[in-house]
Amino acid sequence: MIHVEVYSGDFCPYCMRAKSLLKKKGVEFTEYNVQRENDRREEMLQRAKGARTIPQIFIGDRHVGGCDELYALERRGELDGWLNPEG
Repeated sequence: MIHVEVYSGDFCPYCMRAKSLLKKKGVEFTEYNVQRENDRREEMLQRAKGARTIPQIFIGDRHVGGCDELYALERRGELDGWLNPEG
């Protein structure tokens, strides 16, 4: 399975929802708390082309966006393809 990264923060309901969906799908992910690690916030801003909201989610080298975009991929039936690009 492809590497997934989630930039998140404490007590963020959107972060919790996004991580919940990933866990439900059995996806392991690396989480970076941008509220505690300032350099991770700068990294997130660069990788997400200036997006400041959390979560910001990356699947492999692809920027998903936030929680709403992750759930939109799931509703369209595209998330599994992003997570398992080889099928």
